[in-house]
Order: sequence, then structure tokens, then C-alpha cells
Amino acid sequence: MRLLLVEDTDDLAQSVLRFLRADGHAVDHAMDMATAAAAMAVADYACVILDLGLPDGSGLDLLRACRRAGDRTPVLIATARDQISDRIAGLDAGADDYVVKPFDLNELSARIRAHARRGQGLPETRVAVGELEVDRAAARIWKDRTDIRLTSREWAVFDALLGARGRVLSKSALEEVLGSFDAAIEGNAVEVYISRLRSKLGSAVIETRRGLGYVLP
Repeated sequence: MRLLLVEDTDDLAQSVLRFLRADGHAVDHAMDMATAAAAMAVADYACVILDLGLPDGSGLDLLRACRRAGDRTPVLIATARDQISDRIAGLDAGADDYVVKPFDLNELSARIRAHARRGQGLPETRVAVGELEVDRAAARIWKDRTDIRLTSREWAVFDALLGARGRVLSKSALEEVLGSFDAAIEGNAVEVYISRLRSKLGSAVIETRRGLGYVLP
């Protein structure tokens, strides 16, 4: 999944980024409201992890602005503010969840997956894709009860297609998913990863819509 982390404390942000990327997610990082708003205007995120105390204002203002604009992207507030009144204010502003620092990274990841699935209309963790059984929570795939291992980038591409199941994802959208791993990507990177996925999962799993992109039917 493609995620946005809005956090201005660099050491905490780097820890969360490392963990979520190792967990198979593509994660963008914004350190203030302005950068976060610009990112949300051009990218489609499965979930936003939002700090409240940002250098240029309160994360609640960003959240309220997004909700007023009709943006229904799941938002998980992650903050040091632990008063009940703060939690109520966050949820009333439109947040889907609220965790208090310091938090367990495994729990954070589980909450993100749950909200992202619901945001995509796929609340269940296990889904069938043709002959494949997919556990999105564990980032695992089986075919004929055989465990198929994917790299973090392969999983990110597959999970993006799964989240958009039935809709075509353009090459540029998948390039954004790969580019979020903080590494330069080659011009044919999407084709390379689609080829690898077809080799591991079956040639018919991912369809090419020439001139448009790729789709999980």
C-alpha cells in the first residue's frame, strides 16, 4: 500500500519509515502541513499517519480541510497528546483512529492495514484472486497451498493492484508506488516488476490494458 507519514520528529519518522517499508509498504514522508497537503493533492494514499504538532500548524487543521474537500482517505492520528479531549477532537475532526506515542510499530501497522482495507472496500484480510489465496495483513500469498515469496517492492505493486481490483492502474501510478521506496527507478521498472509477478503468480493474474496500464480482473 502507498502511505503518507506526516511527522516532524526525524528520528521517530525514520524508525516508522524503515519499519513500514520493511513491512512491504511504499511510504512518503512529509514534515509539515504544507508538504503533506501538496502530497495528498497529487497522490492517492491508502492511509495517512498524521502527527498533530507540526511546525506550520496543527494536523487537525489539515484533517478538517481534507474532510471539507471531500477527501475520505483513512487518517490515523499518531501523537503524544493523550488527553481524552484530544482524542475526541481528533475523531470529531474526521480521523479514523488515534494512537498515542510511544506506540508499538506492529500495532500501528495492523491498524493501518485495517483502515486501508476498509477504505478500499475490502475489509477482509484474506481474499481469493483466481487460484491464489492472499493474506493482506501478513503480506503473504499461496498457490495450491504453496507459499509464494515476494520482495517488498513486488508486494507493493501487487497490493496496489489488489486495492484497485477491477480498475486499471496506470504505469505512472505504479511508478509512484515504486518511487516511494526512496530509490531511483529505471524507466522500465514497472514492466520488470509486472513480469516478475507474472512469473511467480501466473501469467494470467495481471492483465495489460495497452495504452492504459494494468489490472487485476
